[in-house]
Amino acid sequence: MIPEPKGIYVVCGSTDLRMGIDGYARIVQDHYERNPMDSRMYCFCNRQHNKLKILYWDLNGFWLMYKRLEKGTFKWPKEDDKCMKVEYKQMEWLLQGLHIEQKRVFKEVKREFV
Repeated sequence: MIPEPKGIYVVCGSTDLRMGIDGYARIVQDHYERNPMDSRMYCFCNRQHNKLKILYWDLNGFWLMYKRLEKGTFKWPKEDDKCMKVEYKQMEWLLQGLHIEQKRVFKEVKREFV
């Protein structure tokens, strides 16, 4: 069982997915100045937007998850050189082929009284 991550980060733009764990950890550490062992998920997508890899540190080792779409593409954010924090729901949208920002989702209402 994979423990819940402390946060989810999407590495915008495209990334060469031929690397392994050390290559992605190096990108997170050197390019984005983050600790790859901070129990956060870091998500990378290829240029064709049909493959992605997720790097995740779990207590005593790295997970490297890989997904290849047989049809369709991910609606991946294109802003190069940006590592964007996303909510779990936004990651679900990306994995389902939707844009990270859904304009038709109800906004959360915070009220003190009924």
